[in-house]
Amino acid sequence: MRHEDGNETNRRVFLATSAAAAAALGAGATEAAAAGPQQPDVYARLGIRPVINGVGVVTHLGGSLMDTEVTQAMERASRCFVPLVELQARVGARIAELLGAEAAMVTGGCASAITMGTVACVAQGDKEKLKRLPDTAGMKNEIVQQRAHRGGYEQQMLLVGAKIVWVDTKEELERAINERTAMLFFYNEMEPEGKISRQEWIEVGKRRGVPTFNDAASDATPMERLFQYQKEGFDLVAFSGGKAIRGPQCSGILMGRKDLIAAAVPGFTPYASIGRGMKVGKEEMIGLLVALERYLKADHAGKMKELEARVGEMREGLQGIKGLTTERYVPPIANHVPHVLVKWTAEASAMQTGDLTRKLMQGEPAIAVSGFGERQVKISVWMMQPGEHTIVLRRLREVFAQG
Repeated sequence: MRHEDGNETNRRVFLATSAAAAAALGAGATEAAAAGPQQPDVYARLGIRPVINGVGVVTHLGGSLMDTEVTQAMERASRCFVPLVELQARVGARIAELLGAEAAMVTGGCASAITMGTVACVAQGDKEKLKRLPDTAGMKNEIVQQRAHRGGYEQQMLLVGAKIVWVDTKEELERAINERTAMLFFYNEMEPEGKISRQEWIEVGKRRGVPTFNDAASDATPMERLFQYQKEGFDLVAFSGGKAIRGPQCSGILMGRKDLIAAAVPGFTPYASIGRGMKVGKEEMIGLLVALERYLKADHAGKMKELEARVGEMREGLQGIKGLTTERYVPPIANHVPHVLVKWTAEASAMQTGDLTRKLMQGEPAIAVSGFGERQVKISVWMMQPGEHTIVLRRLREVFAQG
C-alpha cells in the first residue's frame, strides 16, 4: 500500500469551542474521547468497528479523514447537474494555477492517474487510437521502468496495452529507448532502491524526447513536494488526493505538460474509452479542489510540532519497560512525518511482531499499526485524532504488561 495534513482546522475549532462543549457535556465528553473512535450507525449496522489509525495514509484504512469544509462542499455539489467535461476543465485549470503546473486534471485516485498518463503517451490524443485501446498495434507502446521500482502498479499501464521494458542502469535505459518507447515511468518512493536518480531519469527523457512520469502518490509532505517534481522537469506527475491533501480517497491529481493532459482527458469520462471505469464524479472533483485549497493554506509547521509532541509523549510513556526501546523515525520520501518505532526483546515479551499487531487490532478500541521487522512495529501518529496517541500508549503498556 502506498505510503498525510492534517487536523489543524479541527484542532482550532476544538480549542475555540471547548469551553462551551465542556459546559454542555461535562465530564462525559472526556470519557468518550478516552474510549477511542466512536462507531457511527452506518458502520455499526454492518458490524464494522472503526479503528485508531496508527499506520498512516493508506488505502486499506480509507486514506485520510476529510475536513467538514470538504464534505460540505461535496454535499452541495451533489445537489446539481453540471457538464462534467466543463467541470473537469475548470477544476483542472484551478489546480494547475494553485500548483504552478501547465495543466492538471482530477483522476479516480493516483493509480487512475498512472493509467491516464499512459493513455496520453500511447494514444497521443488521437481519437481513433483511443477507440482501439488496449489494442496498441502501430502505436508507441513500451514503458521503460527500473526493475528496482517494481511496486505492483505496473498493471495500471499494462491494461492500456503497454509493455514494460525493465532496466537496472543508466546504460540499459539508454539502450532500451527506441521508436516504440512511449514513456519513462519513475516510482518516486522507490528512488533509493534504484541505480538511476530522478535527475538522470529526467535528463535522459529530455534528451531522447520521451515523456517522463513520476508516481509521487504519497509524497505531498512536506507540502513543497507538490511543486518540486514538476519543477525538476518531469513531464507528468501524479499525487493521491485522499492522503496528505485529505480530499476524497477515490481522487487523484495528474499534472504536467499541457499537451499530455489534453491527450489524457479524452480517454476519460464521459467518453466510452479505456478510462470509462475510472470516471470521477462532480462531488469528488469539488471535494478535491476544496481540500487542496485548504492544504496549501494550512499551518504545516504547527502540525509538525503537534506530531513531534505526540511522538515524544509516546516514547516517554514507554520508558521503563525492560527489554523495550523506542526510536523517532521519519521515512525519507513517502509519509515524510515523525513516527515511533517500538522494538523489544524476549525480556520484554515473548510476542512476535504479528502477535502484537493482532492484539492491538483485536482489542478495544481496535488499533492498526505496521510491522517493521522482527519484534518491531512502526506507529504513525499522523492520522490519529486528538488524544488517540494516549490511548495507543495505554494499550501498548497493557499488552506488554501481560507478557
